Amino acid sequence: MVAVHPVLAAGCRLYLRMIVLMAGLPGTGKSTLACELAKRTGGVVLDKDAIRPALFPAGDIEFSSEQDDFCQHIMLLTAEYLLRRNPERVILLDGRPFSRRYQIDDVIRFSNRVGTPWRILECVCGEATAKERLGKGGHPAANRDFELYLAVRARFEPIERKKTVIDTDRALEKCVEEALGSLLVA
Repeated sequence: MVAVHPVLAAGCRLYLRMIVLMAGLPGTGKSTLACELAKRTGGVVLDKDAIRPALFPAGDIEFSSEQDDFCQHIMLLTAEYLLRRNPERVILLDGRPFSRRYQIDDVIRFSNRVGTPWRILECVCGEATAKERLGKGGHPAANRDFELYLAVRARFEPIERKKTVIDTDRALEKCVEEALGSLLVA
């Protein structure tokens, strides 16, 4: 049985039509949290790291900004299609740290164009936690390692838009509760 957030019982509801940007450095738990939120909200995760190998043959995967931007464009086209088919849907955009302002601005422009509210969940954790998670392997993006974490951290532009920061060093259930709370409206 799916647990219901306690605030829902108090007369609030989830935005049923929403774009959620899962922001944060590699290894901070964005994908884990996105998948759990999708289960709890009936939403869908659009994951750049799953979309890229579906679009490009292995020899053409380059992990460049240009290819990342292209994949994000495909994610937004997919989100638009899904929202047309089911307008009461939460779309979680995952697989990108949203480390540059233009990446966030592109999604917000898209959300405004299609008349969909947006939220930013920025996942954070201690460096040791990220290093441990990244060392486990098994991720679809072959470049996802601690060196990538350090490189993205060095160029990460602070997110100046309204956001909810989720400390994923805590138990997953606590993170989910906090994230769900940020998706609620009175």
